[in-house]
Amino acid sequence: MKIIAVIPARYASTRFPAKLMQDLCGKTVIQRTYESAANTGLFDDVFVVTDSILIYNEIINNGGKAIMSVKEHESGSDRIAEAIENLDVDIVVNVQGDEPFINKEPLAKVLDVFRNDYDNKVDLASLMFQITDTEEIENPNNVKVITDQNGFALYFSRSVIPYPRDKEVGVRYMKHIGIYAFRKQALLDFYRLPMKSLEASEKLEQLRYLEFGKRIRMVETNQGSIGIDTLEDLEKARKLL
Repeated sequence: MKIIAVIPARYASTRFPAKLMQDLCGKTVIQRTYESAANTGLFDDVFVVTDSILIYNEIINNGGKAIMSVKEHESGSDRIAEAIENLDVDIVVNVQGDEPFINKEPLAKVLDVFRNDYDNKVDLASLMFQITDTEEIENPNNVKVITDQNGFALYFSRSVIPYPRDKEVGVRYMKHIGIYAFRKQALLDFYRLPMKSLEASEKLEQLRYLEFGKRIRMVETNQGSIGIDTLEDLEKARKLL
């Protein structure tokens, strides 16, 4: 299989404008993310896909590969699909541009899903990890996922799912980590399908895949992600380096 990583990178951000171009100990956030993805050694190629000439030049001038989006896009999947439509590739991994601390081990587990999918039952694979703190569980910024007995996603929500009507049954709450691996065709199908009510309501693009019958295999990890959504997050990231 030919496997590539694609990093969708918007310049605008509601909570933290231009966050991908912020300095993170001598390099921009987006440059560090690009290098982290490349350094995993898991990918045949790594690209940044962006609507910003500043981000494009940042990657190109530092020896990386970048693609300018032609159209405006509502989601990272749309942006990636446009970019990879004419590339010879089997599996596409969406790496978040604001998560510069990429851990190789969980990514490798996601890719193993496709290596072991002999019947081609999996359209996408993604990550989740258990959360136990009530505040985290109830926080709508933390997307929760529930799965069937085979690890396929049944639903994603910003709400608490499942609802704990009976607190004694031992439900585990799983937080979704927004790293995806797609079969190329699933990504192209997404690009051509309309947004439906569930996706529009929750503002979660993964629901479009479920609404149109795509199968998302979830992989559990014990390692959460470290994203940069606020100035405070950036300060924490600087301390980690």
